[in-house]
Amino acid sequence: MQIQPSPLILTFGVADPVGALGVQADLATFAAHGCHALSIPTALLVADSARVEEWHEVDTGVMADQARQVLEDMPVAAVKIGAIASIEQAAAIAEIVSDYADVPLIVDPFLSALPDSGMSDEDIVASIRQILAPQATILQLSQSELGRMAELWREAGADGGLEIDVAELTSRGCQYVLVTCTSGSGNNRANTLFDRDGVVTTIDWQHLPGPFVGAGTTLSGALAALMARGLDAAEALAAAQEFTYGALRHAQRFGMGKLVPNRFSARIWRTANNKKASP
Repeated sequence: MQIQPSPLILTFGVADPVGALGVQADLATFAAHGCHALSIPTALLVADSARVEEWHEVDTGVMADQARQVLEDMPVAAVKIGAIASIEQAAAIAEIVSDYADVPLIVDPFLSALPDSGMSDEDIVASIRQILAPQATILQLSQSELGRMAELWREAGADGGLEIDVAELTSRGCQYVLVTCTSGSGNNRANTLFDRDGVVTTIDWQHLPGPFVGAGTTLSGALAALMARGLDAAEALAAAQEFTYGALRHAQRFGMGKLVPNRFSARIWRTANNKKASP
């Protein structure tokens, strides 16, 4: 008897022993949305719940071979790209995902848990902008990450702006840019989704004190899962934001460090399933 499988999502990202970040976090988020992760590590973290001490890059050839192996065997409903460790990895991943242009691609390339947020290497930032962002269905960036990337195209001393910087990315092929954690109404924070025509939707959410590790990873993972289940970008963002907020409200402290989002609480599960995503 053949049973219809859960939607499969290919995810590239770091391997985190705590399970707060990277592919381990995606495994939990995808499962909470009824999806199954095909996980391809890009680097191994040396980390605890307080901090990331260092990371060790996975060989690019091994990473690419593993991704192609599973893609030749199984159909995927979405692809997510998290933090990458080198321009060689960026080039290999860009080549792989170019063969799946009809599959939603969520790109969340910077890791706030790293001391430099993964933005210190200009070559990696440039490669994300030049070869990964143009293929993205949704590119997720914080306002500071967007500003760092914008240094690549702004002339010295030139004034930038959120809309101007986003337009640079959407004009190069990126379908949507999601800018997170901007100022919302009152003391709230806001996540804003842009396309080539400007703002698609802005969602306010109440700021929670934390500190958290893995909040951004939870949001991008939920986006990937919800789009794999057939929601469009705006619908997926609304549901993903509600899921993420619930995960943060029910976050757990595993050790002496930061709070880890709880992606499996009963309330979160009900919230996700009430979104009526297509099976």
